[in-house]
Amino acid sequence: MRRTISLAVKLLAVPALLTATLASSQVDDPTRLRAFAAGYKAQFICSGLFNGGKTLKQIERDELTGIYDEIARIVPELTADIDSAGKTVRVAFSDGMPPRTAIHNPATGCTSMPTGWIAKPMRQAPQPSRLAPGALDAERWPMGDMNVRRDAPPGMNAIERAIAPVFGDNAFGGKTSAILLVKGGQIVAEEYALGHDKHTSQRTWSVAKSMAATYVGYVKQMKHDARWVPPYTTLTNSADPRNDVTLNHYLRMASGMLSDTAGNRTDHVYMGGASVTQRALQWPLIRKPGVRFRYANNDSLIATLMAREAAPELHPHQLFDKLGMTRTFAETDWHGNYILSSQVWTTSRDLARMGLLYLKGGMWNGERLLPENWREYVSSPSGPQPEGRPFGYGAQFWLMNKSEGIPKDTFAGFGNRGQFLVIVPSMDMVIVRRGYDSRGNRFDIEAFTRAVVAAAKS
Repeated sequence: MRRTISLAVKLLAVPALLTATLASSQVDDPTRLRAFAAGYKAQFICSGLFNGGKTLKQIERDELTGIYDEIARIVPELTADIDSAGKTVRVAFSDGMPPRTAIHNPATGCTSMPTGWIAKPMRQAPQPSRLAPGALDAERWPMGDMNVRRDAPPGMNAIERAIAPVFGDNAFGGKTSAILLVKGGQIVAEEYALGHDKHTSQRTWSVAKSMAATYVGYVKQMKHDARWVPPYTTLTNSADPRNDVTLNHYLRMASGMLSDTAGNRTDHVYMGGASVTQRALQWPLIRKPGVRFRYANNDSLIATLMAREAAPELHPHQLFDKLGMTRTFAETDWHGNYILSSQVWTTSRDLARMGLLYLKGGMWNGERLLPENWREYVSSPSGPQPEGRPFGYGAQFWLMNKSEGIPKDTFAGFGNRGQFLVIVPSMDMVIVRRGYDSRGNRFDIEAFTRAVVAAAKS
């Protein structure tokens, strides 16, 4: 039976001065770091408990260790106040300041409120209801969890031997929590670390960027007449050179814009409670768009803003529900902007479902959810490419087109701490790996994919 949840979500406002002060604070201010650490802890406990179905002990062991050096020492010192009934987590960080707060809602997961937030009601546009987590569990795979396996495929023993070292002698490095392999549309291998199972949700980190591209494709398919305009048009004027940066530039990490840092750090949004529009839209253009690759969260965030502007009535969770991804939460800032550069929580099976959507060419249950050429688009290295890296880049997906022993059409979502979604169209195969890797102990996804490909061919 399908059951929906009403989304009477109440988010709350903060004086603009407090957020502006945070955004301009000194990098070496110890109170700033404590505020970030408190925001990080509140967010991860909230998401882990209420999105992921994890215990507090698991969250403290897995999610709150191996984290950013600047806050790693501070986080254990801070005490979390958990309101399970209200699905709210508060973490104090400084005398005289309100605690950092994260609030859960059933559609988009947990929202981190700004530093200095004091409860004040704020009107928010209503969102469409969505399926309850697990509402489709009794349906057949891939919509649900029934009849997920088929008869053992050729080479199954070899596949099991390829996967075994991940949980045994740790031959591929990292700290693995889940491995899942889909071939021919069915799950043929699935293993979890102790305390994890098919319904355990983890943060995707930058695999969310690949989900952002999928959401953009969904909007393009569902709303053919949508106008895709630069987000600066309402903020500045026609003379702003950033108006010439296109959606394609953002999706290919080729905007030419300056950003906080290259890579996976957008601290004020991820930990400080600032909104996406406050931070992602402030950076100047420093290079001609489309010329240089620069991996930056802001490009993903702006592409998502453009999709929301093109179709305000379409939300990521509407696509998730169509795919049976009922345990996937794309989280937002306190303004309601999706943080589709990192902040998605999902299960291994839900990630595999998204991979299957690409193997099916964007079709699902007889409905076209992505444009016909979308897989080709996101997996094509038509933009500027990363220098000095073993992988190419498409549109919010990494390309394994330069990896020996791996089919050239392989593309993947890569995320911090060892989150991987690998799609191999020519072999009708999806590989999901989840983990809690640290900077000094990372999973070798290239070697693992090579081993699984060789085993599947045997």
